[in-house]
Amino acid sequence: MAATPTDAQVEADIRRWLERAVIGLNLCPFAKAVYAKAQVRIVISDASTASALLEQLGEELVLLRDTPATQTDTTLLVHPQVLGDFLDYNDFLDAADGLVDALQLEGVLQVASFHPDYQFAGTAPDDAENLTNRAPYPCLHLLREDSVARAVAAYPEPDSIIERNIKTMQALGAEGFAALLNK
Repeated sequence: MAATPTDAQVEADIRRWLERAVIGLNLCPFAKAVYAKAQVRIVISDASTASALLEQLGEELVLLRDTPATQTDTTLLVHPQVLGDFLDYNDFLDAADGLVDALQLEGVLQVASFHPDYQFAGTAPDDAENLTNRAPYPCLHLLREDSVARAVAAYPEPDSIIERNIKTMQALGAEGFAALLNK
């Protein structure tokens, strides 16, 4: 059995993924600016149950709501000890969306999802397009709706991002993606 990674190792792995994949491959053309300005909050959760994670997600949503975007524009809630099974993780996303609604944050904040075994509906597990949402650990990405809207409005042809990312991942392949993150 593999040793449980330390919080420092989890954060280092997430930063490597952000720097080499998300920013380095330009999977999210909006990430570089907020990362360079240190406006990305990375939280390593110690939750070991879905209910504990949901409680922490609520705390992080409220914190992001109450924090100026100039200080923290987005939050990555990384949870290496819970929801390692993608189907369980995928089911949890309904509870996450329900929490956004319960906190009256719909239209204010949204939760995007990343997982080591991410699989889009209608794809095979090894399809390259799944790599666009694969991260070293399960991760909930808390985004400000107004920041997303501004970034999309300023980006030429935002609808082309998904298609470009799929082509990038098809060219790179699973082995290339793994090598990128393990250098």
